[in-house]
Amino acid sequence: MTDTATLVDRCRRGDDLAWEALVYRHQSRVYSVALHYLRDREEARDVAQDVFVRIYRNFHSFDDRGDHFVPWMLSIARNACLDRLRRQQVRPMVPPIPVEDAPGTPDPRPSAEQALLAEARRKLLHRAIAQLSDVSREMILLKEIQGLNLQQISEMLAVPLGTVKSRSVRARIELARTVIALDPSYGA
Repeated sequence: MTDTATLVDRCRRGDDLAWEALVYRHQSRVYSVALHYLRDREEARDVAQDVFVRIYRNFHSFDDRGDHFVPWMLSIARNACLDRLRRQQVRPMVPPIPVEDAPGTPDPRPSAEQALLAEARRKLLHRAIAQLSDVSREMILLKEIQGLNLQQISEMLAVPLGTVKSRSVRARIELARTVIALDPSYGA
């Protein structure tokens, strides 16, 4: 399987098949980020498409030192979502999707009981994340869900590394407290 850096290099040289493979590899990740920010599936799909158009148009500005494509891509996705949210403040908001309808991650289901427990935990986590402050939700999304390291988040958000570290710790604490508030059995 071709790595992302190779695909990016081939895309910059005009390889349409490499572009298709790059989009295919990262489209669900971009959609997931958009859905977390926008909380609307249609808006998230639109933004995800816009993100890949922006990436295609801005390959010339991408600094391809090391493994920087994913943080660059997620930064574009984040900015596109924030732009969309700013525009939505001018027009009426559409109701957010219920947390129960949010897409879950596929889970191998060895037994029906384990599947029900996993689904209940997933719903609880989605409900808890939805109740977090914007800053904490963003930290959980970038660090825990998207897997970026603290340095990448620092560069992406243009804030000092120490600030990112403290936000990350506070986000995890806020998430834990929210989960316990929603289901006290997790605190026992």
